[in-house]
Amino acid sequence: MSYGAHSNLCINQIRRWATPEQKRKYLPKLISGEHVGSLAMSEAGAGSDVVGMKLRAEHKGDRYVLNGTKFWITNAPEADTLVVYGKTNPEAGSGGITAFLIERGMKGFSTSQKLDKMGMRGSDTGELVFEDCEVPEENVMGGLNRGVGVLMSGLDYERAVLSAGPLGIMQACLDVVLPYVRERKQFGRAIGSFQLMQAKIADMIVALNSARAYVYAVAKACDAGKTTRHDAAGAILYASESAVKVSLEAIQALGGAGYTRDFPVERFLRDAKLYDIGAGTNEVRRFLIGREIIGA
Repeated sequence: MSYGAHSNLCINQIRRWATPEQKRKYLPKLISGEHVGSLAMSEAGAGSDVVGMKLRAEHKGDRYVLNGTKFWITNAPEADTLVVYGKTNPEAGSGGITAFLIERGMKGFSTSQKLDKMGMRGSDTGELVFEDCEVPEENVMGGLNRGVGVLMSGLDYERAVLSAGPLGIMQACLDVVLPYVRERKQFGRAIGSFQLMQAKIADMIVALNSARAYVYAVAKACDAGKTTRHDAAGAILYASESAVKVSLEAIQALGGAGYTRDFPVERFLRDAKLYDIGAGTNEVRRFLIGREIIGA
């Protein structure tokens, strides 16, 4: 999750939208790993309705002064370079948002609470605070009041990249469950010899391979520049829901052992649930798919 925010949400957006001067300044250390990247669009009151953001960026002289907060930001506590979206013309709605390149250490910029999450605890998430943060004009990325174009252009790739995470979780579940059902004995037999357990394993395998085929097809389309919004949303929708189901089945297959921290399947479930929510909730994904297909 942290690497996805760094490489896709930050580096890829800079690669696609930054000026040559901005690329020379920020990309080398981000690509080498010396610096950590992040992207900040969500706020406490603007999640799925991200265009409803309140962070204000007022033009004063040769700079912009940012005031407000960002919330649910991956890599917030560690990020050195951040792509941050703010309102430069609040009256213009979606036409008044601009993307800025923010550096750790800029006057008026700080990080606040690190969130105590249910899962993905190895990936820090937190709040960004801007209090009269002065940002030079040359740190505008993608053009003044063109931030929504920058933001939306990256969402399809974000969903495609993140959809690989649930595949890894499902594979990890099977890596734990298969040895267990071969070795665990009840009624004098390995529990994997019972048809109900075999059916459970079959469902897990089918879920993984179906999701993998969809995700790989969308990734191939991304490489060819032919991805569609409904397929990018569909891939992570299907993969995320499959990962939650497979994680629950893994816990069930292990019985009481699966409900303890002696086995990692309980963590797989906690981690899998984030993919139902992050990068647009599954409800929003279904809305996007329906709207794109129907043409509403």
